[in-house]
Amino acid sequence: ALGWAAWKAYLGRPETDQYQCLAMHGLGSALRPSRPKEALPVLETNLELRRRRWSHDHHGLLVTQTNLATCLDDLGRPDEALVLRREIYAKHLALHGAAHKSTILNGNNLACSMRKEGHFDEVKLFVRNQLLPAARQSLGSDH
Repeated sequence: ALGWAAWKAYLGRPETDQYQCLAMHGLGSALRPSRPKEALPVLETNLELRRRRWSHDHHGLLVTQTNLATCLDDLGRPDEALVLRREIYAKHLALHGAAHKSTILNGNNLACSMRKEGHFDEVKLFVRNQLLPAARQSLGSDH
């Protein structure tokens, strides 16, 4: 209800208005867990809007892409989610480095998507050679 209320409040604003973009993000995020079919077009539109108007906001773009990938998984479209998760991980790696907590978290998301899609050899190599060493460096071996 809150997502719809925010969306309705900012609907009439121009697409350059940041609050309209944030309201759209809130609506998509609120719909995704229980109504992913309805959330998908909202999240896709929000991502396109962010790419057009706020491409400099890397964090906002990555959060929106992550929500979209999760929605695709929820809808039984793991192949599309995997493509998006590869892109998300690569951007986190470029922005923050391998040992950053958000890179590690998104690497874990990528590994889960690879496993879902049956890329077992690839996921083993990725976790063993990239993800675990970065996590040990950042979090310590006892984490």
